[in-house]
Amino acid sequence: MLTTAAMPEAALLDKARSFDRETLGEIYDRYRPGVYRYALRLLGEEGLAEECVADTFYRFLKSLQLGGGPQDHLQAYLYRIAHNWITDQYRRQPPPPLPLMEELKDDQDDPAQAAQERIRQTEVRHALIRLTPDQRQVVILKFLEGWDNEAIAQMLERPVSAIKALQHRALGSLRRMLLRQEQESDELI
Repeated sequence: MLTTAAMPEAALLDKARSFDRETLGEIYDRYRPGVYRYALRLLGEEGLAEECVADTFYRFLKSLQLGGGPQDHLQAYLYRIAHNWITDQYRRQPPPPLPLMEELKDDQDDPAQAAQERIRQTEVRHALIRLTPDQRQVVILKFLEGWDNEAIAQMLERPVSAIKALQHRALGSLRRMLLRQEQESDELI
């Protein structure tokens, strides 16, 4: 017999519909970290990210209770709920600067290089904020969360070709913005 940790999404969803506590706990444990990272990257605030996660799982349980919910692609369904919550949040107030993860931080002792890296992270953060919400979401899911185009397409309920086009436009925009920032900083020197 499969444990819930080894269970595929379809089996988890079947057991979740009967409100099996162990299964619901497994769904939360499996998907909460990713939904939280996604919300934190887009919202920039831990408290709001936690609120988004709580509401995402509340809405998921509520939809199950009402006989709805996903038939498959549970992860995409949860991220879609989080995306909608974040979109509503953006409508209420503009997004704060996006934090970039410090996991890639180099442990070198060169303060000049560390300062330059910090400046570059700030430039990338500001460029990401200036992308359209859909472009920003595709870039974050693809390059920070490691999703493939098919999963992003399922989450955004768009064809894969639209995701590829969004990604292409986003990377082009980021490239132009970062080059412009680099030229402006060179002119100041």
